[in-house]
Amino acid sequence: MQGLKLLLTDLVIDFNYFVLFYFLVLNTIYLLLFLVSLREIWYFVRRTFFSDYQQIMQSEMTWPISVLVPAHNEEKTIVQTVRSLQMVNFGEFEVIVVNDGSTDGTLERVVEAFEMRRIDHVYRRSIPTAPVRGTYASLEHPNLLIVDKEKGGKSDALNAGINVSRFPLFCSVDADSIIEDNALLRVVKPFMEHPEETVAVGGIVRIVNGCEVREGRVNKVALPRSGLAVFQVVEYLRAFLTGRVGWSVLRSLLIISGAFGLYRRREVIEIGGYERSTDTEDLELVVRLHEHMRRKRRPYRIVFVPDPVCWTEAPATLKVLQRQRNRWHRGLLQSLWRHKTMLFNPRYGILGLVAMPYFFLFEMLGPFVEVVGYAAVLLSWFLGILNPGFFLLFLAVAILYGVFLSLAAILLEEISFRRYSSWEDLFRLLLFGVLENFGYRQMLALFKVRSFYDFLRGSRKWGKMDRTGFPERKRKEPVIERERARVVEEK
Repeated sequence: MQGLKLLLTDLVIDFNYFVLFYFLVLNTIYLLLFLVSLREIWYFVRRTFFSDYQQIMQSEMTWPISVLVPAHNEEKTIVQTVRSLQMVNFGEFEVIVVNDGSTDGTLERVVEAFEMRRIDHVYRRSIPTAPVRGTYASLEHPNLLIVDKEKGGKSDALNAGINVSRFPLFCSVDADSIIEDNALLRVVKPFMEHPEETVAVGGIVRIVNGCEVREGRVNKVALPRSGLAVFQVVEYLRAFLTGRVGWSVLRSLLIISGAFGLYRRREVIEIGGYERSTDTEDLELVVRLHEHMRRKRRPYRIVFVPDPVCWTEAPATLKVLQRQRNRWHRGLLQSLWRHKTMLFNPRYGILGLVAMPYFFLFEMLGPFVEVVGYAAVLLSWFLGILNPGFFLLFLAVAILYGVFLSLAAILLEEISFRRYSSWEDLFRLLLFGVLENFGYRQMLALFKVRSFYDFLRGSRKWGKMDRTGFPERKRKEPVIERERARVVEEK
């Protein structure tokens, strides 16, 4: 019995030092990404300070854009989203709303708000999708189109939008999101600077909770009152301003948010569009684009631009947040497993030798190591073998290092873009940047650990994402016939 206790003690101590080393490596990678991002954002702000976006809008060289908005049961936000898109500053663009079998008033609200009517429309199946029931157009807004289709999921809805789109670039925008006036002008710039190489561009996404929204525009930026939402603001700042900017500089960007991304239509059709068998279609699409372009030996660029702002609604309850993070991590597991041959593969350069191993070892397995690591420290205390010096070192590496990185991301936002201009908001951001490391981060790790179980049993459940909605006057809903429209399909 004594020998078993000694063995257990040795295992716990060894594992504690492994976890300490793991956190040290992980947070050091975060620090290096932050330093790379700091330099890039500094140059980006200086470059864009003198940018003439009016010239981009008027230039004949600016590629037109098809904006795709997949929507399933988004009646609370869809009208504001479409209004914001109608008011963007851009030359030639179209807005295609894809109603993916909604059971609420999503279709009715858009049809009434923009005075739309059903039309006959040629539907070319460049990418296979669920059947289309009808198409609606507006005389008042000739660049607005609604595709009403049977439910096939978000990926299927985006593929239907790609089939209908007319332009060489398409921008995917979530139905619960609002983009700023110049967002398209900013995100299209890499395509103009490197027209032959750029295949995808991502933009920063911020949280709209707490902001004042009127007629499809964010009039006043403010932090949400809910502590849960503020934690997510800090998390988004760290993820976008350090992680994605850093990986973009290293030409190994794997994630472009599904809420706001711009893609070249030709390459996306070449790889068969969005994958319908994954829970994170945005991650899977970007990984497949990397793989496709490397396999074809074509020079290419997939970049992240930190300035184009898209505002999205964050989960307001723990229940909805848990569903969202479970799905996100489940999708990461699906994509990494599907593309495991890219791991440590020199054929893919930094992407295969650094980025993919990082996502596998730290983003995918990190939640397990974190949860078990905290449990091991508690077990050490229970067994009476917790060394005070080790405990302080563990706190410094696992917690205080994380606090520093969160505060650094907030200060980077403050000195570069300064969207949250009041001293009260800055103080709350800094406060929550500290507090998120004492409970919130650990809670997210538990959510992600649960996703492993759902992944192994093949769960594809999204769960209902309850929306609070943007400020909007109540409108009387029209009654629209749901009979199938005559749709001309070309194989």
